[in-house]
Amino acid sequence: MRRRALAGALALVAAAAAWFFVLRTTTVEPTLTMALPTAVIGSGEDAIGVSADGRLLAWQAPPEDETLPALPLSEPPKSGRLAGPALAQARVLGAAPAPLRPCIAGSRYGESGVDVDLRSGIELRFGDASRTAEKWRSAVAVLADPSITAADYVDLHSPSRPAVYGEGHVLPSAEEGTEAGCGG
Repeated sequence: MRRRALAGALALVAAAAAWFFVLRTTTVEPTLTMALPTAVIGSGEDAIGVSADGRLLAWQAPPEDETLPALPLSEPPKSGRLAGPALAQARVLGAAPAPLRPCIAGSRYGESGVDVDLRSGIELRFGDASRTAEKWRSAVAVLADPSITAADYVDLHSPSRPAVYGEGHVLPSAEEGTEAGCGG
């Protein structure tokens, strides 16, 4: 019995010594990851940035040029995080390709799910916030397709088969989009 207790104690001492050696020879490097706002709640000086994961960035002022799309909330949630339809909108807006972000006027949660309104008047219908990267790639492909010159909305529920409906809003040419900050 004493041999087992002694063997156990020696094993603990050996493990502690090994950890001490590892900790002494290990260097820890701090890393700072900063969330960037991809949407705002409110406007002007009262605007509060929102990250793609729905966190409110009250400590970080959103860009002054008001290029971030606004979420349709009258005030930020007291919890400091978005939930439900507002969170789905933040996730979709947060996945938008950087060159296309200046073209986004805002978003809302409609009957079909998350709808993103472009400044040109065209609506992108995402449905839920799943597969957002694929849906944005499909949206970019549709908007860049030279055979499509006008649309009311683009249905992106199935990103492998986007559907274009209507002809009420003219797509800007590549030159116009670049001048307006919406070109890629």
